[in-house]
Amino acid sequence: MADPKLPIPSPGARVIVGLSGGVDSAVAALLLKEAGWDVQALFMSNWEEDDDAYCTAAQDYQDARAVAAELAIPLHRASFAREYRERVFAHFLREHEVGRTPNPDVLCNREIKFGVGLQWARRLGASHFATGHYARLLETPDGVGLFRARDLAKDQSYFLTAVPREELARTLMPLGELDKTWVRERARRAGLPVFDKPDSTGICFIGERPFRDFLARYLAQTPGAIEALDGEQLGTHEGLAFYTLGQRTGLNIGGRQGRAEEPWYVAAKDATHNALLVVQGHDHPQLFSTGLESGRWHWLAPLRGAAFEAGVKLRYRQADQPAHLEPRVDGTLRVLFAHPQRAVTPGQYVVAYEAERCLGGAAIESVSRAALRSAAA
Repeated sequence: MADPKLPIPSPGARVIVGLSGGVDSAVAALLLKEAGWDVQALFMSNWEEDDDAYCTAAQDYQDARAVAAELAIPLHRASFAREYRERVFAHFLREHEVGRTPNPDVLCNREIKFGVGLQWARRLGASHFATGHYARLLETPDGVGLFRARDLAKDQSYFLTAVPREELARTLMPLGELDKTWVRERARRAGLPVFDKPDSTGICFIGERPFRDFLARYLAQTPGAIEALDGEQLGTHEGLAFYTLGQRTGLNIGGRQGRAEEPWYVAAKDATHNALLVVQGHDHPQLFSTGLESGRWHWLAPLRGAAFEAGVKLRYRQADQPAHLEPRVDGTLRVLFAHPQRAVTPGQYVVAYEAERCLGGAAIESVSRAALRSAAA
């Protein structure tokens, strides 16, 4: 695989690369420098807890320094911890408090990386901002469009669905045409010290830590009943905020006389009665939805006024699901699935695609399915 063809910069054109300390952003910086850009790097600190063993920010910064030194490019460092707590983490906690399951990665891209991060890049004299995301930005008759990466296993367009188009127009994503194996080999050949660094997983402030323990540091536990659909109490939950739809682990429901031996799954949260409703079997009908109502839709393509067909993702890495989308006058969408979908979760994002192009997305507000309590009859 050859190096990608990148935009030819005008003389002296500066690009700021968001250098995370990982191999992807390192290779993005390498390719841009070799393409003739005036490359500088920015390391963004978004979470600051000195006693937090799960956050790798300190090591990531040292890795970013080593990459910048190898490439002989300036490295700037900025703390966006305050903005992260106000714009991302506060929303994360509010959503959990009301029983929803948010996706902070989508919000972090909009508010931090392509928000205050891109603004910082402009103050450093850059005409463009660059990242190591696996996605493609292509010119279309209606302006810049967001498209899936060539390496579908690494495609990150889902997480970019809330970034304003005007910010994407000033962004470069050199890895969009590449696959991860090639990227690591390119880093190795260039002598970049992070060529074999493992990919990061999760969000910095969560990392690999036990999620429930972390959330309990910020949200009060409000125990309540775990109930079957017929009203039988099967156990006690620690608070609705600590569970998500479709969850199997952590329910601590043993065998019950007169019940099947299949595992139990979270089907719904009854906030009025502080009850966690559960069903048996991975494919129980009450785990499936026929459609959803979205929040205000963020378009990355021309706005559609009439109903249309598209593929939708309801979670990262999910294959596109055929759906009928109906725009509303208030900017929201009704989405009807061609086939019922399992564990559709309010707070997560629904993202629509037309072939390779991302049309946009929105938070899931509610789902459509049969009444839970009546299903036990």
